[in-house]
Amino acid sequence: MTRSALTTPPPDATRPRPLPGAPAPGTPLGSHYSRCFGCGAGHPNGLHLTASSPDGVTVVAEFTVEETHQGAPGLAHGGVLAAAMDEVIGMSVWLFQRPYVTGRLETDYLAPVPVGTVLHLRAWCNGMSGRKAYLEAEGRIGSPDGPVAVRAAALFIEVAMEHFAKHGDIQTIADEHHEYEVNP
Repeated sequence: MTRSALTTPPPDATRPRPLPGAPAPGTPLGSHYSRCFGCGAGHPNGLHLTASSPDGVTVVAEFTVEETHQGAPGLAHGGVLAAAMDEVIGMSVWLFQRPYVTGRLETDYLAPVPVGTVLHLRAWCNGMSGRKAYLEAEGRIGSPDGPVAVRAAALFIEVAMEHFAKHGDIQTIADEHHEYEVNP
C-alpha cells in the first residue's frame, strides 16, 4: 500500500509500547459502545467485530460478512470493509488509553470478499507524534494467513473527552465505560 503524506509518520514519531493496566495478551477487548456499528453487540446490522491484542499494541479481530453487509450481489460492500478497517484501527488506539477520532482513512481493495467470508483483521501503529497516531490495518480472507483482501492506512487524532460531550452522548459513554481510565 502506498500511503499518502497524511498517513505517513514523521521522522520524529515514536512507536507505542504496551501501557500498564492494558488488557493481558489475548484478552477480548470490549466494545466502544453497545450500539457501535463496528463492535457493538447491540447493533442489529453491525459488524459485531470481536477483537483481542496479542501484545498490547496490535489488535487482531474477526468478522463474518453477512447478507446485510453486501453491496453487489453476494459481495461485501466497500464501505462496510472500510468501516471494518476503521473499527480495528480504532480498537488499536483504544489500547493507548486516550480518546482518538479518525482524521483520515485510506483504503485499498485488493480482492472481492464474498458474503459468508470470515475476514481476519490486524491493526498496528507505525508511530505517534503529538496528538497524531499513524496506523495501518489489513483484512485477510479465511484465516490470519489468507490472501489480503483489503488494506488501510489512517491518521487518528487525540481529542479531549469534551469532544464526545459536545458532539455525542457523554452519559452513555460514562455508563458503558471500560475497566481502566481512558484518559489518564
